[in-house]
Amino acid sequence: MIQLDTGFLIHALTGGSAQDRYLRDWISLGVPMGMSAIGWAEFLCGPVGPAEIALARRVLGEPVAFVSDDATLTARLFNDGGRRHGSLVDCMIAAVALRADARLATAHPSDFRRYAGAGLRLMV
Repeated sequence: MIQLDTGFLIHALTGGSAQDRYLRDWISLGVPMGMSAIGWAEFLCGPVGPAEIALARRVLGEPVAFVSDDATLTARLFNDGGRRHGSLVDCMIAAVALRADARLATAHPSDFRRYAGAGLRLMV
């Protein structure tokens, strides 16, 4: 299972980008993919139009919910990561991927590498 972060999905919607090529390869190979509800909310903040939203929904299906166990792990990641301003959403996305035992595809690996010690595996 691969979960996409928001930046990866946005870049994947740009034809010819590296993320577009990765996504097309994964689709052709039948790799299961998803996205956390947190990342999905970020994506919907746009700017994206109805066509991009419909395409992303077809590829990814229903977003993976953020549950109370994710909140606990998010707090641990945030605190262990130095309580960095602006990193809470990344911690939430990482927590959902960890719970789902999914690799995280990201266009911004430096935002997520600090969570490798907690077991987060990145696809870049």
